[in-house]
Amino acid sequence: MTRPASDPADDVAEDPSAALTLLRRAGLPATVSDEGPLRHVRTLEARTARTAPWPEWVPEPLAQGYAGVGIGQLYTHQVDAAEALRAGRHTILATGTASGKSLGTQLPGLAAVLAEGGTVLYLSPTKALAADQLDALTELARQVDHALADSETHTADGGIRAASYDGDTDPEERRWVRQHANVVLTNPDMLNVGILPNHRAWARFLARLRLVIIDEAHSCRGIFGSHVALLLRRLRRVVAHYRRGAEPVFAAASATSGDPASSFSRLIGVPAEEVTAVTEDGSPHGAVDVYLWESTLSEHTGDGGAPLKRSLTVEAADILTDLMVAGHRTLAFIKSRRGAETIARIAADNLAEIDTDLLGRVAAYRSGYLKEERRTLEDALRDGRLLGVASTPALELGIDISGLDAVIIAGWPGTRASFFQQLGRAGRSGQRGAAFFIAGDDPLDSYLLEHPEAIFSAKVEDAVIDPSNPHVAAPHLLAAAQELPLTLDDVELFEPGRWLIDTLTEQGHLRRRPRGWFFAHDDASAADWVRLRSDGGGPYTIVDAEDGSVIGDMGAAQAQPQAHPGAVYVHQGRTFIVEDLAADDGVVLVSRANPPYYTQARETTSIEVLETSASQAWDRFGLHLGQVEVTSAVVGFQRKALGTSEVLSDEPLDLPPSRLQTQAVWITAPETALAAAGVVPEQVPGALHAAEHAMIGLLPLIASSDRWDIGGVSTALHADTEQPTIFVYDGHPGGAGFAERGHTAVREWIAATAQTIRGCGCETGCPSCVQSPKCGNRNAPLEKIAALHLLEALLEAAP
Repeated sequence: MTRPASDPADDVAEDPSAALTLLRRAGLPATVSDEGPLRHVRTLEARTARTAPWPEWVPEPLAQGYAGVGIGQLYTHQVDAAEALRAGRHTILATGTASGKSLGTQLPGLAAVLAEGGTVLYLSPTKALAADQLDALTELARQVDHALADSETHTADGGIRAASYDGDTDPEERRWVRQHANVVLTNPDMLNVGILPNHRAWARFLARLRLVIIDEAHSCRGIFGSHVALLLRRLRRVVAHYRRGAEPVFAAASATSGDPASSFSRLIGVPAEEVTAVTEDGSPHGAVDVYLWESTLSEHTGDGGAPLKRSLTVEAADILTDLMVAGHRTLAFIKSRRGAETIARIAADNLAEIDTDLLGRVAAYRSGYLKEERRTLEDALRDGRLLGVASTPALELGIDISGLDAVIIAGWPGTRASFFQQLGRAGRSGQRGAAFFIAGDDPLDSYLLEHPEAIFSAKVEDAVIDPSNPHVAAPHLLAAAQELPLTLDDVELFEPGRWLIDTLTEQGHLRRRPRGWFFAHDDASAADWVRLRSDGGGPYTIVDAEDGSVIGDMGAAQAQPQAHPGAVYVHQGRTFIVEDLAADDGVVLVSRANPPYYTQARETTSIEVLETSASQAWDRFGLHLGQVEVTSAVVGFQRKALGTSEVLSDEPLDLPPSRLQTQAVWITAPETALAAAGVVPEQVPGALHAAEHAMIGLLPLIASSDRWDIGGVSTALHADTEQPTIFVYDGHPGGAGFAERGHTAVREWIAATAQTIRGCGCETGCPSCVQSPKCGNRNAPLEKIAALHLLEALLEAAP
């Protein structure tokens, strides 16, 4: 809602760059203060264009085609990437949002299509992004055809024939794509189940494949990134089969990354020295003023009586309202679908009270919408009919929406790469833009408010992937063996290699023959055993109890926490209550409802050490890394009010436990070391518990993880370590690489955690420091000060 602005005269002397002008115009607080919502302002300087001539090898009809779609000149980074790819070097183009990365990665492939009759495979993390790219390529192809007709120039393959190949492509169209398309746009899921298992039908396309483009490569992280890495290794060997040992060149378009060459080399499975990284951005961009914003306290209290901040959705909706009333085209990002819908709804309610003329000019945008709905929203945002949009990261991933006045980022998006990708949407046609980062009730968000340098000065993190994870690699090895027999040459290509092949052979999944290892199950598709976007369990089918219609599905790992009896489940804007979770049948039965609350599961967790792979002594403390088995049970859930998160009720559940073998980092703290740190025996459980919560909250600072990717356990006496112990583990079978990254950068991790607790103004602990939104013990016991003493003692003992 509109708030009174401070007197502009107060800030004139401090504001020579006019960085606060937009705030004043929108009636928002414009004074940087430790007490007010505006905590920090940082201006990202404007960038001027640097251009370069078209390479001589670009066919004239292609250059004319680009001119026909309004591209008459190239930026330096586009030419640098195109030249490297043309020379046969795998290349990652890691530059800013809307900098023209698509052209830089596509140009050599399209030139090969016209000059040599080659083919191009484009991989996108989402169907929506691939559809957006297809529209652009279709128009480019039309312009190229005009140029060919005018010049009577003949090409090797008669022009650009671009087509999408995904789950929405009908069978007749699929046949045409396989036989005739020379630029195919698809996603990793379809490559896994639709193309590689049927590679013989794709022989014509694969034998001529010159370029593989991975768009938004920074999204390939964690378990999903590990799956994509192995999927690309499968693609490499199948293409080499048809090209007599030759492999295609790989290109990637990515947000800024800390070490893009190393990350991309790991993704595609080649040495880093074989990868070129292009990071110098030659495209123009207006200055962007970034405001770090803290939600004000609400009148409600949480567990233990700690005051709660206004929810992210309410704060973001109010700022969105104010910016819209001031005439600024604004995009608000939030992670959850429910959050995007809620921001749009609250903003619409606000506008109904303030300016009814703006009522129809705000909307939500997220994955799950029909293609027609998505296109209508995109067009309305581009041409100004929509003034405000609340979105999940669906609008982060390269969709052609740029030139906005302002961007709101509600809660830390998980990585610096995503943060800068989202704020890069701000800035219309070189004009000054604005971006708001609203910190949520989370230790990492609180840390970033107090340490802006961790956003703006620290190196952008690399994508964490682990293709050697046997839980991820095993189904890909089986799928590869079904595609083509595995040979000894494949041992180095697939991680972890020979021992896993031997294990799968002993288990009867592979058969050893003179030509290699063959998939042993003639009546099964191994690709169906690969689940790119989950832990491999499930899926559970979600069924409407009223009419028996299928609403959607979810992985096994999400079923108990998110679909237990009584849970609120939201799907495409519709809200349901879970009636039954039938684990044996893999079915979740739901009924339509519209409750004024959401639900949050409570879990109990125990952990067993299976193997220790690394240990070091920090004086009397111990730091360890290894494999563990985590046993979890959902024992209850809380109903929490929408908007305030006030706990309305606490309900018990009786569900069977689940087990997870994964990777963990753990710290042992003998009672003598704790006593020396000032932690008395009765404080030990609360100190360990509080430190565990805060460490989980801060791990995403150094690993490209999300808080929900990781879990933790703390105990005053663990059966395996025989000491007080804190465990932090990856929430995926076999591990996702996050715990290992925490172990590598443990000193930085612990220091940031201690700083966050020390800098929090609460007395006994709150969601901004040591309370956790997913604690199975209702955030008890917690000893904030004792946890700080423990962490500081660890830092003093660090070698």
